[in-house]
Amino acid sequence: MASGKFITFEGGEGSGKSTQARLLAEHLKARGVDAVLTREPGGSPFAERVRALLLDPAVPPHAPLSEALLFYAARADHLNKTIRPALAAGSWVICDRFSDSTRVYQGAAGGLGAEALAALERLVVAPTSPDLTFILDLAPADGLARARARGSANSAGAAETDPFERRDAAFHERLRVGYLSIATAEPQRCVLVDGGKAPDVTAAEIWADVERRLLQAAP
Repeated sequence: MASGKFITFEGGEGSGKSTQARLLAEHLKARGVDAVLTREPGGSPFAERVRALLLDPAVPPHAPLSEALLFYAARADHLNKTIRPALAAGSWVICDRFSDSTRVYQGAAGGLGAEALAALERLVVAPTSPDLTFILDLAPADGLARARARGSANSAGAAETDPFERRDAAFHERLRVGYLSIATAEPQRCVLVDGGKAPDVTAAEIWADVERRLLQAAP
């Protein structure tokens, strides 16, 4: 392709965003598009170290601002080492979570003010904003059940502990509301997707949106 595109996937725990990000990257590659699949937190050696810290269940309690600063530290390196070079080379970047996650997890659900988040966004992200964002929506109880089943299967019967999954039901409800608010406020960038459908059905719907919004418009 003549120019790279930046596509992000967002959603609550167990919404299916990681699966859909992978399927889209595979579909793009099958169509001859050079696609880079990455994730947040993570996506570069330094950012992966920060990810390990953020997801460590032994990390002591900390404020939403402290958490957001760690996410943006990882994001700055991820952008500089992975995302921006790939886009500059004409590759498409498919990212499992990006700054909308911080806006929702630490902001809408965690209580960190919009002004602080906006300042971090200007400092770290601008002007590398996603061209398209898919927000997978699923009832929190259903998503958490999926996530816990996946964790149990991945660890041969011993459920993995994720500090975000372990937060209370009210937190996960605020997450959903936060994501829905972003989808409503930014329809030109965001596509709301029903995360309760079969993965292949969802993947087909996502591909149709990518074709309509990005592939048909590409030079």
